[in-house]
Amino acid sequence: MTHALTSIILLAAMPASDGPIRWQGWSDDLFAQAKRENRLVLLDLEAVWCHWCHVMDETTYKDPQVAAIIAKGYIAVKVDQDSRPDLANRYEDYGWPATILFSTEGKELAKLSGYLPPGRMRALLQEFLDDPRPGPSVVERPAIRYSNSSALAKPLVDELTKIHVANYDFQHGSWGTVHKFLQSDPTEYVMERAAEGDEQSRRMARQTLDAALVLIDPVWGGANQYSHGGVWENPHFEKIMWIQAVNLRIYSLAYAQFRDPRYLKAAQNVHRYLRDFLTSPQGAFYTSQDADVKRGEHSEEYFKLDDDARRKLGMPRIDKHSYSRENGWAIEAVAVFASVTGDRQALEHAVGAAEWVVANRALAGGGFRHDEKDRGGPYLADTLAMGRAFLQLYATTADRVWLARAEAAAQFVAGNFGSRAPGVVTAKAPAAGLAPAPQRDENIQWARFANLLSHYTGKAEYKKLARNAMQYLATREIATRRPTAGILLSDRELNSDPAHITIVGAKSDAAAQRLYAAARRHPGGYLRIEWLDPAEGPLPNPDVQYPPLARAAAFACAAGRCSRPVFEPEKIGEVVARFRSGGG
Repeated sequence: MTHALTSIILLAAMPASDGPIRWQGWSDDLFAQAKRENRLVLLDLEAVWCHWCHVMDETTYKDPQVAAIIAKGYIAVKVDQDSRPDLANRYEDYGWPATILFSTEGKELAKLSGYLPPGRMRALLQEFLDDPRPGPSVVERPAIRYSNSSALAKPLVDELTKIHVANYDFQHGSWGTVHKFLQSDPTEYVMERAAEGDEQSRRMARQTLDAALVLIDPVWGGANQYSHGGVWENPHFEKIMWIQAVNLRIYSLAYAQFRDPRYLKAAQNVHRYLRDFLTSPQGAFYTSQDADVKRGEHSEEYFKLDDDARRKLGMPRIDKHSYSRENGWAIEAVAVFASVTGDRQALEHAVGAAEWVVANRALAGGGFRHDEKDRGGPYLADTLAMGRAFLQLYATTADRVWLARAEAAAQFVAGNFGSRAPGVVTAKAPAAGLAPAPQRDENIQWARFANLLSHYTGKAEYKKLARNAMQYLATREIATRRPTAGILLSDRELNSDPAHITIVGAKSDAAAQRLYAAARRHPGGYLRIEWLDPAEGPLPNPDVQYPPLARAAAFACAAGRCSRPVFEPEKIGEVVARFRSGGG
């Protein structure tokens, strides 16, 4: 692929810019070009849905003096962070827009977060032209000495738990006091603890779930990105896929656990938004919807309007890229929603999107491209997200093709994203010489996925992969970063068995179908749900031998033993709870 074509592909993923700066895309020979031309590199890492990115385009980058300094001494590179997971993961702590300056050799000189007004940008750019040495925003991280164990020692568990509680906002709910949104791992963690009878966790879960309802758009559905100022009443109206997937999955799990109809309504409204706004004609999921009707202008008044009034003023831009990563997030969440609610159309939605990704984004060996054409990659995030989606589809449908695809995805991750250090790295290849590195959230997701896959398949290799990731996560410098709940969740799951429910009976049997539907509604995110149809042969993990019965039955199992057969769907939850607590 030529450099010119590469730039066209990358720039196509970014907002159009009619300003005075000549932007180019990120390329592997970027720093070779910088050396030839003796120019520093300015990277504007933005998001197509990001309001302050639009403001910066309309003000800072249209400032004649800023443009003149860039023309004098910089190569200007603009990248949509959604299109490059490797760069997005590397600079995610800096928020969008992120402004990174590099030397001609590719050494970081400055890393800055958020909107930079023209005056500050002029001073920054000139400062590094005058003295191209790393500034105070670039801090050399000390070498990490990784943990020797994949298990969290009790003192570290206690420390992470203390951080988790201390970071909770007991006045407003959720974690942290600046941005308010429904956080995935912390909310799921307190829900799990609540299910075990921890009263403080129950209060934290319910307060957070209740408060975050205000971020669901009452007109179109979908969840706004977050609220600022430490309260829930100042929303930012971007609707990005990660936020939709988290809200849909967490509110579905919350409804299964607490049976609060408000949580069901929230999940239904998020799925409605995905169906009506972020689904392509081919059935795949789009990436995001902008908040701005007019670039760079706040739209608070717009989102107070009803549907007709909004549409008369115009529609905020939808990013119609269908990335594998975003599709995986959405498919997993929609499949959880379909499990909890029994919504057949939602399940068809998830299955159709998964089949589209397999047909249009698959790589040899079980992996996935990010987009139709990738200049970088492959990226861990795409195959990991699709692997998790496949495993959830197996739990939701009992169709073994999805388990086989989950295994293929895990094998691809293991073969392409490992490193000498523990954990998995974010990309297979360097980005213009910037070495791939492990990312904390991806390793949490990988550890949880590989561990659950080991229970479904009975294969020790996946447990070993999960422990390798956990060795990275158990390193104190990594584990103690906020939020800590994902580390605690990973450790708990790696050292315990999931709730295990097996239906025994023909898949054509209506009684078995009712039992399976009830099993799918069982609360909790750490589940192993299977359907043993004698016509299909043994289960992929035949760790339990089930007795032959004259009619369909459900069994709750743990540690190689099972409950008595359950024939009534409404009794499954009671039997699972009693069996896991030590009863018969």
